[in-house]
Amino acid sequence: VFNFADKHRGAYSSSLHAAVCPFYCDVNGYQDELLWAAAWLHKASRKRAYREYIVKNEVVLRAGDTINEFGWDNKHAGINVLISKEVLMGRADYFESFKQNADGFICSILPGITHAQVQYSPAYSNYLSHANKAVPCGERSASPALLKQLAKRQVNYILGDNPLGMSYMVGYGSRFPQRIHHRGSSLPSVAAHPGRIGCKAGSRYYLSSSPNPNLLLGAVVGGPNVSDAFPDSRPYFQESEPTTYINAPLVGLLAFFSAHP
Repeated sequence: VFNFADKHRGAYSSSLHAAVCPFYCDVNGYQDELLWAAAWLHKASRKRAYREYIVKNEVVLRAGDTINEFGWDNKHAGINVLISKEVLMGRADYFESFKQNADGFICSILPGITHAQVQYSPAYSNYLSHANKAVPCGERSASPALLKQLAKRQVNYILGDNPLGMSYMVGYGSRFPQRIHHRGSSLPSVAAHPGRIGCKAGSRYYLSSSPNPNLLLGAVVGGPNVSDAFPDSRPYFQESEPTTYINAPLVGLLAFFSAHP
């Protein structure tokens, strides 16, 4: 699959057009996908070919571009953090530029530094801990302990330690989202409504003010807006929609803090 993707380079949305755009366009391009794949294949196989591919294509595939977030459409931060482990473990000095990029990303998300704030995991702090390193950020230093503390604070916020005193995980705590933007959760079950519900026939349930009849236990929604307000309404999908790219990293965080309280 990797060889096919590398041979036939391009964004999937360039051929699918309106089938995926404007909501799921590959805005950041295909370059990060190739480097992300090569980084994981190198980690799993330790094959020299993948290492050489990363070094050879670092500039061509823009490894140092737009390192301001880590998401489904922009994996540059993840690429640089993942590859940095090789440098921190003393195994690959030729990846030093990736470590510099990762350090810059970590500094940019520290509270008190004048950059946009994002959520993040303690993964890089683990690499730093094992290497007995810290990241210098001008007047501040991002130690492993600080990064873990900040990540734990984000987890606590999601689970209820926030101005609204509510959990953003469905089913967790005494107060959590009741009207999440999720078709299976908001439509009645087959037992309650045996008849077929057409695609457009779901509008009455989508616009209803009633709580969802089916709890999607463990689902984490987008969360509050910039004012810490949460409308708990399906049409506000940015706040009320649960996604795999929200739940997946949180599982890793919860596993880490469960093992390291």
